[in-house]
Amino acid sequence: MTLHVTNTLTGETEPFEPQDPENVLLYYCGLTVSDPPHLGHARSWVHVDVMHRWLEHLGYDVRHVENFTDINEKIVARVGEDDLGEDEQEVAETYIERTLADMRSLNLHRAEVYPRVSEHVPEIIDLVETLVDRGYAYESNGSVYFDVTSFEEYGKLSNQELEEIESQGDPDERSEKRNPADFALWKAGGVDENAVLEHRHDGVDLGCAHTKAETWDSPWGEGRPGWHIECSAMSMTHLGETLDVHVGGRDLVFPHHENEIAQSEAATGQVFANYWLHCELFQMDDEKMSSSLGNFVTVEDAVERWGTNVLRTFLTAGSYNSKQLYSDETIDEAEERWDRLERAHRSAVEAVDSPDARTKVEDDDLRSAVSDAREEFTAAMNDDFNTREAQSALLSIATAINRHVGSADDDSEGEYDYRGLHRAIEALEELGDVLGLSFVGETTGTADLAGDVVELVLDVRDREREDENYERADELRDELEALGIEVQDTDEGATYRLPSGE
Repeated sequence: MTLHVTNTLTGETEPFEPQDPENVLLYYCGLTVSDPPHLGHARSWVHVDVMHRWLEHLGYDVRHVENFTDINEKIVARVGEDDLGEDEQEVAETYIERTLADMRSLNLHRAEVYPRVSEHVPEIIDLVETLVDRGYAYESNGSVYFDVTSFEEYGKLSNQELEEIESQGDPDERSEKRNPADFALWKAGGVDENAVLEHRHDGVDLGCAHTKAETWDSPWGEGRPGWHIECSAMSMTHLGETLDVHVGGRDLVFPHHENEIAQSEAATGQVFANYWLHCELFQMDDEKMSSSLGNFVTVEDAVERWGTNVLRTFLTAGSYNSKQLYSDETIDEAEERWDRLERAHRSAVEAVDSPDARTKVEDDDLRSAVSDAREEFTAAMNDDFNTREAQSALLSIATAINRHVGSADDDSEGEYDYRGLHRAIEALEELGDVLGLSFVGETTGTADLAGDVVELVLDVRDREREDENYERADELRDELEALGIEVQDTDEGATYRLPSGE
């Protein structure tokens, strides 16, 4: 089955056909680095990462570009707050460093480049000049605006008629624009004090933060780039005039992505992106999770609390284009699913490496289950990156492993199907890697440290039992269970389960 994707531009699910049959040009609208990244950002990151991984799994060379918006009034609003930095660039650098650390903690594939707006001002100015020269933009009081009436297809992504579109930009721009829907490509001067004040955290004095914004010389005078022009300039600088895939949040369809299409295609005369994929919003208490609403869980806190594998299991439990709810219950479900996968993998590894694994033992049910799961996983991922169904296919392998190992353990012979288990382990590791899951072991999060400590206690308990100090061994088990750690004794040794949230 060929990969099919749901293209926002056409509203249809279409076969994926990149311009070059061996390469994919992928651009993702990255963060405005003005607050710590939260789980809403992580959800999009993880799904774009899964797209990247699956495209590579299919044999494509993926050129993945993701930007940092490091010029914005929201960033200026953080100047002087909590030692973040004394000017716009210092604050941006502080948050970029944190964002990159969070990306690594989530086991994301690195993008080819992470361009920053501040590095691409010359390209932005060149692009604006091209639009002015071609009659799609005009200068007004040192600012430059895109004339939406000059681009006949304006509204084709968001399916809006021009006359239905309300004014874009700040109210103070209206007197400068020919049409209320026109949008800024270049803004004269620095950052407005009121715009900075709007994004300042409660109780923090504005001071002179608004004077710490950067400006650049241009043919129209001193100023700053408009928001929408930034992504067009950065993506075309690194990937060329036509992208294969442009990904972003559903909330960016209009105006950001609509404006990207207009200005890019007006400047080049070429299709800007062939496939537009949009990640649905991440919800918390019936609202989207966002920094501006203050209802967010940071990536750093989430990884520290649950670990990378649980988070990625949680975030891939729903497909990229379906809404997802954050709650204690949904996190608990993800913990249980990852626990099932991890235990099955461990059980298979222990069985296949034991002397009871035999070359002539064949479990047709196990082998068929693994083969079927591979087909189901492939079909799910080719069906618009359906991670929900792909995860279900992984869990079916875990079920088959548990059934085989349990059946063998119940048998007096106690022999395992070596080839069947080996194939199951390979499938879990290979397909799990597409979802960014690692069965080798995590290196981040208090969950890992807690697990190490529990295993040390269980080792001590085993030695106490070997020395026939059964009372002390029982005390250690009781102490663990008093902490909410469930201990189970099996023929192959003690296993445990950490409490929710550890």
